[in-house]
Amino acid sequence: MIRSIFRIAGLFAVLLVIGALWLFSSVQSHLDAPVDLHQQSLDKQGQLIWTVPRGSNLGQINRQLFAREILSHPKIMSAYAKLTDRTSIQAGSYWISAEDSARTLLDKFNRGEVIRYQITFPEGWSFKQWLGHLATQPQFSEVTESTVAQLLSAADIDVDHPEGWFFPDTYTYTGTDSVVDILRQAHSKMKTVLDDAWEGREFGLPYNSAYEALIMASIIEKETGLAEERDAIAGVFVRRLNLGMRLQTDPTVIYGMGDSYQGNIRRSDLKRRTPYNTYRIKGLPPTPIAMPSAAAINAAVHPLSGSSLYFVARGDGGHYFSDSLEEHLRAVKQYQIKNRVQNYQSAPPTD
Repeated sequence: MIRSIFRIAGLFAVLLVIGALWLFSSVQSHLDAPVDLHQQSLDKQGQLIWTVPRGSNLGQINRQLFAREILSHPKIMSAYAKLTDRTSIQAGSYWISAEDSARTLLDKFNRGEVIRYQITFPEGWSFKQWLGHLATQPQFSEVTESTVAQLLSAADIDVDHPEGWFFPDTYTYTGTDSVVDILRQAHSKMKTVLDDAWEGREFGLPYNSAYEALIMASIIEKETGLAEERDAIAGVFVRRLNLGMRLQTDPTVIYGMGDSYQGNIRRSDLKRRTPYNTYRIKGLPPTPIAMPSAAAINAAVHPLSGSSLYFVARGDGGHYFSDSLEEHLRAVKQYQIKNRVQNYQSAPPTD
């Protein structure tokens, strides 16, 4: 009797081992089985982009993959993830290829192997150009649906006017990022760059705040054709402000004209008194006119010393700098009249 009991128990144990081995093999087989992409719209490389929204958990994603007939046994994947303590996933977009399996997808979700995109904003662009560039990306459709005030509020950016407050650079983003995320990054970087520059500024500058330095930097950015001239142009503008002269710079006039600017500044435009017409107002305009680079900000707080008060475009991207109005007028005659250079000049009127 006892022997029979032992034989039965031994047989039962063998069956349990066989069952466990079969279950283990079955689970491993399901985990390593290729995903099914036959019913999916794939790119030219035969891959599918799968987006994990923010706030999602692994169980939700597994059920969605099953609903799309990509994953055949979502509960097995979820159970395996719990047993191995691998339920943590990162939001974003992922590549899924025919070589992937439940196990490799779990690895990607765990490691956060999200697709990363890049978007570049050149120095000297206006905020309007930034929004236009963002709107060209299908992911950022909210640009056309939101007002500037709504975007700034959502990004917790407390400024009266957005111009100048976003650092021109290349930004990396994922499939779940929004316009607000990029603006928040760019604004934070601009504040850091500006604060550092203002902290190390030279003594005796005609600015009452870091914001005024930012305004000046934006003008320098728009006036500069050759990078090495930034500090020289800054020197001219700083000396003008210190002497009480008007800045008389065309980029501010153009910015103030807005959409009415069609490529030319008329004499009537220079005579019209607007907050940005530095031919009519004294001092700086009320806001920046573009997004300045770190180099332009550095030039604004470290202008080149000297005595020049005027400059004129030479036609090669650079400028000729003059100390006196007489010298400047001769340069205008040489570079703009004789050479028919169709660039603006920065100089006080002669009347």
